[in-house]
Amino acid sequence: MSQSKKNEATTNKLWGGRFAEPTDAFVQRFTASEAFDRRLASQDIRGSIAHAQMLCAQNILSPADLAEIEMGLSQISDEIAQDNFDWRVDREDVHMNIEARLTEIIGDTGKKLHTGRSRNDQVATDIRLWLRESIDAVTLQLTRLQRGIVELAAAHAATIMPGFTHLQVAQPITFGHHLLAWYEMLDRDFGRLQDCRVRLNQSPLGAAALAGTTFPIDRMMTAETLGFDGPTRNSLDSVSDRDFAIEFTAAAALITTHLSRMSEELVLWTSAQFAFINIPDRFCTGSSIMPQKKNPDVPELVRGKTGRINGHLMALLTLMKSQPLAYNKDNQEDKEPLFDTVQTLHDCLRAFADMVPALVPNQENMRNAALEGFATATDLADYLVRRGVAFRDAHEVVGNAVAHCVAESCRLEDLPLTLLRSFYHDIDADVFEVLTLEGSVAARDHIGGTSPVQVAAAAATALKLLSSR
Repeated sequence: MSQSKKNEATTNKLWGGRFAEPTDAFVQRFTASEAFDRRLASQDIRGSIAHAQMLCAQNILSPADLAEIEMGLSQISDEIAQDNFDWRVDREDVHMNIEARLTEIIGDTGKKLHTGRSRNDQVATDIRLWLRESIDAVTLQLTRLQRGIVELAAAHAATIMPGFTHLQVAQPITFGHHLLAWYEMLDRDFGRLQDCRVRLNQSPLGAAALAGTTFPIDRMMTAETLGFDGPTRNSLDSVSDRDFAIEFTAAAALITTHLSRMSEELVLWTSAQFAFINIPDRFCTGSSIMPQKKNPDVPELVRGKTGRINGHLMALLTLMKSQPLAYNKDNQEDKEPLFDTVQTLHDCLRAFADMVPALVPNQENMRNAALEGFATATDLADYLVRRGVAFRDAHEVVGNAVAHCVAESCRLEDLPLTLLRSFYHDIDADVFEVLTLEGSVAARDHIGGTSPVQVAAAAATALKLLSSR
């Protein structure tokens, strides 16, 4: 190929000088990422402005150069915001699309912007900026959901329902206590998101391709300008690290796992067999053939989306597991799983934050269900222990009483005192105080217990904490 033909073939590239032939059209489409990484445009422009300001402060760019670059990037930002930007696949990615357009607007000065940096540190910076903002947005939805849960719990601190183990009635609890268990799951999730945010908030900008740059750059300046806590410490690790993306996706997988557990309970509770909860119509759909159906689609779909995020986590772990230092083209595959994880998680949390405060418990059905399955059997055993009976002996006594009730199709609280004494002689009339549902929950009056007093106190503490965020 002649030199003129070569130049013509590579005029659409910012790196074409070394190549003797143009990129194959299919390969160009196959390797391009602009279709999905364009969502990093805002962060890319912010990073470029910070980089240009630093270059000017270090006398690498002139003040006139900086003014032109800032003007051009501002125009590009407006074009993108107005959906008037010509995204081109031949320019490969968001970085080269913006840089090429900058050069179109301000001429050769635009070519100076890339001094002292590489697309490797540029994209690592962009993703960290984007994910930092995304964590903040997700956290807002998470906190909104927590607040809705706690407010509902406070309103139902004394609403009795059965607690389950093995999905069998175990002991009476309150609906508020159950909701606060949801809150605790999400509070750990909040902590993990904050931990992830701290670790990702280091600036890779200035690491360049992998070894740093020969220009006298000020990495602390760009880090501070972009709101990072400081620059990353090793240039090789800076451009190749994607731990922050994996860590966020792992946290997201745990959050949706928790949402999935909540969803499973809501699906069960809305069924005719339980009928504990009513979900407002606006969060449900009907059947195309069965007119009576009201399907809990929001919790069902959230439960399903958990598998989607788990898949993204596995994809990112697999993506990174065999990569040598430093940057490799493989890393282009980090964005779509991460982008979708953020969007999916945000939407799931938003849906729950809207829905949970609107849940309406069927208190009568909950209480009736707690009366089944001998939920106060442990209370009777505890009563005997306080009378001096060893717990294992008390366990056997109560087991015999339950067996009698099963045979006679009655409840423990229905047994007359004379019959109770046939199982153990030292039982008095005060036993019926512990065999009531109200007495059972009230007796668990300690930190973390299900007594209405403790539930109300825990809800108040949680609301105070949420208000301080």
